[in-house]
Amino acid sequence: MCRTVDLRQAVLARNDDSARELRAALTARGTVAVNLLSSPGSGKTALLEAELALARRRGVPVAALTADLATENDALRLARSGAPVKQVLTDGLCHLEARMLAGHLDGWLPQDCRLLFVENVGNLVCPASYDLGESLRVVLASVTEGEDKPLKYPTAFGLANLVLVTKTDLAGAAEFDEAGFTANVRRVNPGVEVVHTSARTGDGVGALLERALAVLDGAAPHRPVMAAPTHAHGHAHGHGHERGHGHGHAHGHEHGDGQGRDHGRDRAVAGEAP
Repeated sequence: MCRTVDLRQAVLARNDDSARELRAALTARGTVAVNLLSSPGSGKTALLEAELALARRRGVPVAALTADLATENDALRLARSGAPVKQVLTDGLCHLEARMLAGHLDGWLPQDCRLLFVENVGNLVCPASYDLGESLRVVLASVTEGEDKPLKYPTAFGLANLVLVTKTDLAGAAEFDEAGFTANVRRVNPGVEVVHTSARTGDGVGALLERALAVLDGAAPHRPVMAAPTHAHGHAHGHGHERGHGHGHAHGHEHGDGQGRDHGRDRAVAGEAP
């Protein structure tokens, strides 16, 4: 008897299982993971560098893992903060997955780390479908990207616990409609906090750190109306999941070595534990 198996469902269901395991492991060691999603060029790295530097000045044990298809540019920038940083090169994969992340953290993440910032691949489509075991999911959008991005990428913005607007020092030149952007965010994610930031001027810097520390202290993050899906293993068709609708690539293959290292080479850049 032939049976049709939805590979996308199977891959996402397996990722959900890995994410639950990783979240439990991080919680047990007292670490909160923050998943940062944005389009390329949003200013995510500049803002994260400022947040890491602030955390270091305040004595908060932090670390950062940054993922890109190629180059170590972002890790080199983040390392200037003095925090432990690891670069992951995904070799063409457009997102991180929970099992991959766990493999890259194994043996590297400093034991005393309390906040782990994960800078996902610059992309608002594929990364939105994958839970990384984070306790806080943050979506960033710059004022130069336009007010309609929340409507164009409803899964990314709809599953966010926090939305950061970046490069606000350029808002006037870009004729950014702040009220219009916020209204569009509210359409896909009612009640989510929208914070305006500028890494250049320092406006809003520290807001991300404060929200992450609050979660570390036990505060519940904003719960999106768009519920995280439960992916059924091996079901044919019957998608019905909000996260990942329309991402259109299944990756119907196993991820190799059991440690999540086959997709993505890692480079430790600065300050990592021995």
